[in-house]
Amino acid sequence: MDNKAIKGGEFIIRDVNSNDIFTPEEWSEEQHMIAQMCDDFILQEVIPNLDRIDSMEEGLMPKIMEKAGELGLLGMSVPENLGGLGVDFKTSLLATEYLGRGFSFSVAYGAHTGIGTLPLLYYGNEDQKAKYIPKLASGEWKAAYCLTEPSSGSDANSGKTKAKLTEDGKSYIINGQKMWITNAGFANLYTVFAKIDDDKNLTAFMVEADSEGITMNPEEKKMGIKGSSTRQVFFNNVTVPAENMLSDRENGFKIALNILNIGRIKLAAGVLGGAKGSIDVSIKYANEREQFGRPISKYGAIRHKIAEQAIQSYALESATYRAGQNIDDAIKALVDGGMEKEKATLKGIEEFAAECAILKVAGSECLDFVVDEAVQIYGGMGYSAESIVERGYRDARINRIFEGTNEINRMLSVDMILRRAMKGELDLMGPAMKVSGELMSIPSIGDIPEGPLAMERQYLSGFKKTILMVAGSAVQKLMQTLAKEQEVLMNIADLAMWTYLAESTLLRVEKLIESKGEENAALQIAITKTFFYDAADKLNKAAKDAINSFAEGDEARMMLMGLKRFTKTQPFNSKAARQKIAVKLIEENKYCL
Repeated sequence: MDNKAIKGGEFIIRDVNSNDIFTPEEWSEEQHMIAQMCDDFILQEVIPNLDRIDSMEEGLMPKIMEKAGELGLLGMSVPENLGGLGVDFKTSLLATEYLGRGFSFSVAYGAHTGIGTLPLLYYGNEDQKAKYIPKLASGEWKAAYCLTEPSSGSDANSGKTKAKLTEDGKSYIINGQKMWITNAGFANLYTVFAKIDDDKNLTAFMVEADSEGITMNPEEKKMGIKGSSTRQVFFNNVTVPAENMLSDRENGFKIALNILNIGRIKLAAGVLGGAKGSIDVSIKYANEREQFGRPISKYGAIRHKIAEQAIQSYALESATYRAGQNIDDAIKALVDGGMEKEKATLKGIEEFAAECAILKVAGSECLDFVVDEAVQIYGGMGYSAESIVERGYRDARINRIFEGTNEINRMLSVDMILRRAMKGELDLMGPAMKVSGELMSIPSIGDIPEGPLAMERQYLSGFKKTILMVAGSAVQKLMQTLAKEQEVLMNIADLAMWTYLAESTLLRVEKLIESKGEENAALQIAITKTFFYDAADKLNKAAKDAINSFAEGDEARMMLMGLKRFTKTQPFNSKAARQKIAVKLIEENKYCL
């Protein structure tokens, strides 16, 4: 295998060595301290005040944000010369994970530090950054991001908010309406997207919230995240200094897209924290709640749930920090090549935009599964507003809509990878043609490989062949109409997502076996085997649905035969594996992986 750094989307066609990825077992002492600081903050400042936060007690959320700022939690990604901690990308993900247990606070935090601060940090000029960033990093000022409009959600560039330059050229006058604006009720600074005159693309502006002409609707009544300020914001002849334009004219749409890439992987880290927190309370309740004379954690049905919560969360964690390190490596290579840090950060994240979209979908759906099972483990008490899992269940649902809906992100992930292939940045068609040729040949029956995860390595090869077979055929058969075949695109996206999660889990556990030995990684081996065993069936179904929608006759029969071969697994006792996983978690009385 060559030692060149992996490119975004290249996981589909490249064998990756476990030594080439970062795993959560490798956090440094300093990174553990940051995680502990975030955990302590949530336990001390947020959890005791959840009801007060959800009732939107006047001034409470801004006050908690300010306390977070005093600890440096709002300036993780901000360079030290602008008042931040200047940590690397994966460490910012780690902080986001541990603060992701904070329900509505996590939303306020994520909006402020992500879409609120990063457009200015990465696209602002030196004067703009010096004026605003230190205030945002300290928590003195809070930030919001004004993109969505009543008629423009997923199609963000269709926004109707207008900006017009004054005759003296010193200011822009902004008119328009924005909705679903997180932190709107207490933000001091808005990033506002508007079109200048008849421009095709948006332009971004930094708008101070106390500017004359800004009004707001009352707080939105929402299903969950009730403590998060969400309001409509109206701009009625709002004067904005010309020097507050962010980056160049018509560059706003690009800013929005690139900041959303960051938001997607940050969301994956945040929901991972929420999932682990939900598993913790699920286990504790299962150990305390007795039925028929013994704790419900003794029963197989409950153990199955706890194990599956853990398996899905472990896979998500493996993939999130693998991608985080890939992004850090890409940023470093660009900086070493002479690019300035902010541009390199954007370019590094953009390189792995497809993985960011995959992780957003995987993370939000993992959390939804985990909190749903948490409610089920709690039984009737889980439906009571007095239980923490009821709040978690409602709060989780927004994540499949935030940062682009999961449907949009599924299609985006495929589109991004195919575009890279069209540009010659990724050779998909060569490997796809090779797989197509393999369908015509007689499969060789080799020896069963040896090693604790050797079979899973073999399955992974089949998973990747499945993606190449389906995507390659879809591109050839449907060509220009593929973009309109949303069901097929979502099938392919699922193939890529489950393969990325499976590979990330496998690589992590292979690395663990190498460092600690097979015996000490027994639990993680059980997780990997169970994940692969289930993923094979999921891939089979998604691929079969896609094939049957665009192929017929001999072609369809040949592809379906190939699919059967590529997703075939050996008999495996997943019940015993889940029991092993659950017993350990139940003994530890928490998520301990």
